Parts: sequence; C-alpha cells; structure tokens
Amino acid sequence: MTQATNGTHLSEADAANELMRLARQIAKHDRLYHSQDNPEITDQEYDALTRRNRELEEAFPHLIRDDSPSKKVGHDIAASPLSKVTHEQRMMSLDNAFNREEVEEWTQRIRRFLSLEPGDPVAITAEDKIDGLSCSLRYENGKLVRAATRGDGQVGEDVTANARHIADIPQQLPSGVPEIFEVRGEVYMSRADFAALNAAQEEAGEKLFANPRNAAAGSFRQKDASVTAKRPLKFWAYGWGAASDVPCAAQSEMMRQLESWGFPLSPFLKVTGSVDAMIEHYTEIGRQRPDLPYEIDGVVYKVDRLDYQGRLGFVAKAPRWALAHKFPAERAETTLEAIDIQVGRTGKLTPVGRLSPVLVGGVTVTNVTLHNRDEIARLGVRPGDRVVIQRAGDVIPQVVQNLTPDEPRDPYNFADTCPECGSEAVAEEGEVDVRCTGGLICPAQRTQRLEHFVSRKALDIDGFGSKTIAQFFALGWLESPADIFRLHTRREEILALEGWQDKSVDNLLMAVDNKRAPDAAKLLFGLGIRHVGEVTARDLMKALGTPQKLREAAEAFFAYRAEHPRGADEKVSPFNARMDNAAKDMFGVTDGFGTAAAHSLADFFHEPHNRAVWDNLMSQVSPPLYEVEVLDSPVAGKIVVFTGKLETMSRDEAKAQAERLGAKAAGSVSAKTGLLVAGPGAGSKLKKAQELGVEVTDEAGWAAIVEAAS
Repeated sequence: MTQATNGTHLSEADAANELMRLARQIAKHDRLYHSQDNPEITDQEYDALTRRNRELEEAFPHLIRDDSPSKKVGHDIAASPLSKVTHEQRMMSLDNAFNREEVEEWTQRIRRFLSLEPGDPVAITAEDKIDGLSCSLRYENGKLVRAATRGDGQVGEDVTANARHIADIPQQLPSGVPEIFEVRGEVYMSRADFAALNAAQEEAGEKLFANPRNAAAGSFRQKDASVTAKRPLKFWAYGWGAASDVPCAAQSEMMRQLESWGFPLSPFLKVTGSVDAMIEHYTEIGRQRPDLPYEIDGVVYKVDRLDYQGRLGFVAKAPRWALAHKFPAERAETTLEAIDIQVGRTGKLTPVGRLSPVLVGGVTVTNVTLHNRDEIARLGVRPGDRVVIQRAGDVIPQVVQNLTPDEPRDPYNFADTCPECGSEAVAEEGEVDVRCTGGLICPAQRTQRLEHFVSRKALDIDGFGSKTIAQFFALGWLESPADIFRLHTRREEILALEGWQDKSVDNLLMAVDNKRAPDAAKLLFGLGIRHVGEVTARDLMKALGTPQKLREAAEAFFAYRAEHPRGADEKVSPFNARMDNAAKDMFGVTDGFGTAAAHSLADFFHEPHNRAVWDNLMSQVSPPLYEVEVLDSPVAGKIVVFTGKLETMSRDEAKAQAERLGAKAAGSVSAKTGLLVAGPGAGSKLKKAQELGVEVTDEAGWAAIVEAAS
C-alpha cells in the first residue's frame, strides 16, 4: 500500500519504519527535555517531529504504535531522585496549531461538537505561552501543602520544598477560598536572570544552561531545595486542577479570581470573540515577543465558558477546549562549511550540512538537514556558500535559501559509494533517496538493523535496548542477528561488564531463548528488508507458510526477472505488468503485495552476504509453520477499515481480529471496502464511507461481530 502524505508517497513499510524512528526520537528528546533539562533540539524542531508523527498516524491509522508519542504526556520520572506524586486530576498537554487555517478548523470542530448554530457566540481566551516548567500547587484550607511537576501527566515529582522558595507562589491564600484547590502554572526564569545565572556559572567554571527554560527546570527540580533558593525563579498561573469548588462560570473570571488570591497571570490574557480577534491578538503578541522579559513560543487559546469545557472533554492527551498556536520558524544567515553523509538503518544516505555556529532565536545552530541528493541540486549548495536557515520543518534545521548560488565553483558531487562500507550507493527508479547496497555488511546499518530485529513489532526481545546492542557490538559480540542467539556462550563475559548482575544477565539470555521458535512473519519483518513491512510480511507468510518457501519464491522470481527484462517502452512503474503478475504468482499473494517488495526480496536473496546472514540465522531459530486461524464470520472475505480512536484495543489487536475473521484490514476507504469501524474522532474516512454507501459500525458493533464469531 502506498499513500500520499504531504506530497510524498510512502509505502506502508516506510511509514511503519518512520513511525518507529519518530517514536524513539521523540521519546529520547522527551527524556532529554523533561528529565535531564538538556535538550539537543529546539522547540520548533520538536514540534516538527510530533507534527510529522501526527501526519503519518492520520494517513496510516492502522500503524499507530503502542508507544506512540500521541498517546503520551510529559515524561517518565522513574529515574528521578525526587519523590513521586500522583495527580488527582491528570495534567494534560496541548494540541498545536501552526497557521490560521488550523486555528479556524479547531474553532469549527468546537462548534460542531457543541452543535451550535451559526450565530451562537463562543468566547475564547488568549494568552502568551511561556516557555517554562509546568507545576501544580495543591492548597488545602488555603495552605500550600504540595507542589508537583507534571511528569507523565499522571505521576509527577514532589517539589514542595522548592516551591516554598519562589516569591510568586503564595504559601497561604486569603480566607474564603475552596477547601481544596490546585493552581496550575509555569515556573520560569526571565531573560535577564538567565543571562546573570550563566555569567555566574561561567565564572565558577560550571556548565552553562542552554536557554531560560532549561535553567528554570534544572533549578526547580533539585533534590536540595537550598539550590533552588539561590536561583531567581518566577511563577505564573494558567489554570487549575482538582478543586472542591470552582466559584466561577468562565475561564477568564476564574483566572482573575486567581489573580485576586495573589497569583501572577499573563499580562496578555484577553477574551476574544472571533478567529479574526484571536489572530490579531496572536500577531500583536508576536510583534512584542523579541522585547518581552521572558521566553514564549506561542499563544494558548481556551474556550471561556466552563460548562462548554466540560462538554468538550479530552482526547488522548489534550483537552478539546484548548489549543497552542505556535510561532513560525525563525531564520538566520550563516556559512555552510561542509557536507557530511550519514547512513541510516535502511541504508539511506542523508546529507547533513555543518554550519558556522549561528544564533537563531536564542539557540546556537551548527547542523542543518539537506534531505537528499535532489535537494542539494535544487538549492545548488556547496561548502563555502552563504545560506539562510530556519529552525523548523524537520528533525534538524533546514536550508531555505542559498545566497551565493552563482559563484564560480564546481557543483557538489553526491557520493556514489557508501562512506561507511564502500558499497555502491544507488537510487531506485522513481526515488530520490540514495541508499547503500551493503545491507547487513554495512557497519552503519548493522546496529540499527539489530535494534529493529529485537524491537517490539519484530522479535520483541525484552531487555535488548539500543544501549545493550551498541555495547555488545563494540565488543565484537554482535555482527548479525544470529549472534544474538549465541550470547549464552558469553554469560560470564557479560557478567563481568559494569552494570550487569546475575539476574539481569539471566533475564536477557532467557528472553533470547524464548524467541528461538519465533513467529515467521515477525522474523521476516525484523530483517528490515526494504518494502517488507509488518502487513506484507504477514501476507507472505500466510501464503507460503515457512521461511524456506519464501526464499525459494524470491530466488525463482529473480531468475524469472533475469529472463524477462523490462521493455524500454514500458511505462508501468517500477516494473512491467508481466513481472507484477509473476511476482504475485510465485509468492502466492494476490492482494496487498507490491512489486517493489518482490524485487526487494529477490535482490536480498541474490546477494551472497545476505544469504550467509540468512543461513546463519536459520541455524539458530526454528520458526513453526505460519498458520492463521480463520473463523467463520459476516466479514469473511471483506475489506475492513478502522478509523478514529479505538478505546478498548490497539490497532494491532483490531487488525489481528479482522484477519482471524477472514477479513483484510486496510488503511483507506474505497468502493471495495466492506465495513468501516469508526471510533471517536473519525473524520474524512467516515465521510467518504458514507458517500460510497459503505457499511459503518462503531467499536461496540465490531466487538459484537468478534464475539459472535468466537
């Protein structure tokens, strides 16, 4: 399956791989940002990652991962030295908007959800979004009894002693306040105080803070409250949590009530009555942003009426009634000093520009993505060029303009060999990405492929994280997947390593042994063969039954391809229809199997080093015959599509249920769709299904179908 996502056509396998990488990247940056107060990327870059994750999940909802960033709030505090606190009312994050159209769409969703008439007013509060650390302050009978960070939204860190040293946080509220009331807000540091703190750090030979947010978080999340007492922290309130009573009917009224109790508020807090007024206020705040005494990264909108907020409720990790409108990327000029080529798990060669350090919105930028060979050619960039960069739009900042494209210098020649292993680097027909053909012999790909092999959706070997793989690889113990199953011979060597104990070593080796008879489809997916994603792997193994039959089919197709080359005048991409049909016949798959996967498998088994890796692995594992129990059901033979949020099961579970019922789970709606299962938040797919007359049910209806067939 291939879908268009933001103008880029992605196969299901590529989308699954990218979602896996995004989940890992975002989790890493969440940990660096929230737990270690030491981010490696800017807020805009982080927003770009989460936005890309959202786009892919919307395009491929059946690929949404259990560890998806869209399901998480904040960060895991398991390693925090501070005591843990369970929030009585969860601290949510906010959904983001980046332009007027997305703000308008949000207001329209609110009106539709509330079933409002065109003339019914909806007041919206708007205030600047300060860049600090979220904190919840619990007052009982007016006395501050506990302060906690957001943490993962459900469990935070106890910072009560630290909060007592912030002058903006009242220790006692006036008489007449509710018996229990949690005030929520942001702990931050002003720009001037940040500059003074860093100057003092530098003079003392201590590590400098990257920005005011990091300085505030690092100062507030101290086990020793005396350190916090020496830091110039401030606080302002943006809302509330658990409360025995909320004495107001509107957000704006309650905020002014908090102000009367002694809590600072945003000076820009304002009630607006239309999208035009919201955008006007957003623009004015943005105009004043450079001169504000504190850092902000956008404007927060909230539905003013509290009864409306109650009706709107929440989605997975954010309230429906609130939205963060982020400011656009900031730009700067600098010099492109060099272009380095990095090699990813799939062999993709990604050019990264090394820059003369430049300050962009308070952050020093030294690296920039150049995406691929075609992007370098489009921009005409070469080392030595002056370029304009911006801090948003990709994993790392990107070049938006070359200021010296016509200077008399030779154009940049993109590598035609892998810089890591020397193998040929080529781009498949119709693709812009250049990839190393070395596969499992390429050291740059090997560790990442091993990580993929043991990942949850592949062999799912507990305790085998990236750190362990990197450690064992560096010691020469892991060269290929088969070596994982030989680690039992190194028990004493592992035990001698720092950080390993008898129990942890035995648990790891037991987890490995438990996968010696792996699911054949997961084993195939784990090898990371291009274009062979989870669904394709399952389809292939359902058709063929064993890995040996798969290899035989791939080798037969390679021989067929050699005897039937593509005609020069044939335009079917990437190969001709005769090969399409031959591939499906040889692999025994009729639907959902792309020619690209067939060619990838043929190429994989044609390479001697890949065959050696395969044979080595097969000497260590014994996958049982792949069989899927199919139950008689009303959806047998039909195509089923799941859309919206599933509340009682994961996408993988729903998909597995469909397969057991003899149905095929697809990601898009067409005239061939037999059933659409629509959960909360269903959008364009539900609309299309209704237009096409496709049968629609909800999650409860689907559960009834499954139960009846069981």
